[in-house]
Amino acid sequence: MSPITVVEGRRLSLTNLDKVLYPETGTTKGEVLHYWTTTADVILPHLRDRPLSFLRFPDGPDGLRFFTKNLPPGTPSWVKTCEVPHTSGETTRQVLLPDLSSLVWAANLMVELHAPQWTCDDPGSADRLVFDLDPGEPATIVECCAAARWLRDRLAADGLHAYAKTSGSKGLHLVVPIEHTSSLHATAYAKTLAVEARAALPDLVVHKMTKALRPGKVFIDFSQNAAAKTTAVAYTLRARATPTVSTPVTWDEIADCTAPDQLSFLFSDIAPRHERHGDLMAPLLDPRRARPLPTA
Repeated sequence: MSPITVVEGRRLSLTNLDKVLYPETGTTKGEVLHYWTTTADVILPHLRDRPLSFLRFPDGPDGLRFFTKNLPPGTPSWVKTCEVPHTSGETTRQVLLPDLSSLVWAANLMVELHAPQWTCDDPGSADRLVFDLDPGEPATIVECCAAARWLRDRLAADGLHAYAKTSGSKGLHLVVPIEHTSSLHATAYAKTLAVEARAALPDLVVHKMTKALRPGKVFIDFSQNAAAKTTAVAYTLRARATPTVSTPVTWDEIADCTAPDQLSFLFSDIAPRHERHGDLMAPLLDPRRARPLPTA
């Protein structure tokens, strides 16, 4: 029988807690669930009111993986949901994770969490701008750091402040708190900066997804600002060979990065980093930090 635990008054069945999910580190599902529960206080504010998509990997990162925006089969009736409109005129329901019990339920499914740049009460109205910096081999996160510094300064010239986190994979995410604007406007502005970066740093940056252009370069993916797109949330575990986490980092760490392993963090690194730095993404939760995007 699967062990039953009670979280915030709700009974949850937790499965396969001894199962090794990350063979390289010997990390078990029980340890993964412990990470989510002990990090919940810092994770949950970043999930508030955002409809979530799941990349599920129930047998670990080497097993079957599938991405879903729809409610997983067997979703308990008490899990809150959000009605999400689509350009087709149809609507679907997606999961919200406002509390610890919901987060533990989702974590038991073995998930990466992905969210759009808008909240349920205002679909398609972005309150965040995101740039996904993705290195093409042999480029690494070191080259991403150089591109990130250029983007930070360019954003600052428009009165915007960028906060950085590792993707938990190979690259970096820059996230910017903005006053509400249409996802179309956010995407257009992000594309403008990506094109400018390509012109300013032609040996370093590409702004098109074409694979032939990307070896040795940093692809600045601006498309995740589209209303239908999502980005891995801060502090989510990733389905990688080891239990890496999308981890907030300081601009000093980005400036000092000379090797990829300097900005690669496992779930066991998060608690001591939070103790040292606090939540480096906390400014995104403060509406007073939001600034308007330029209109032209």
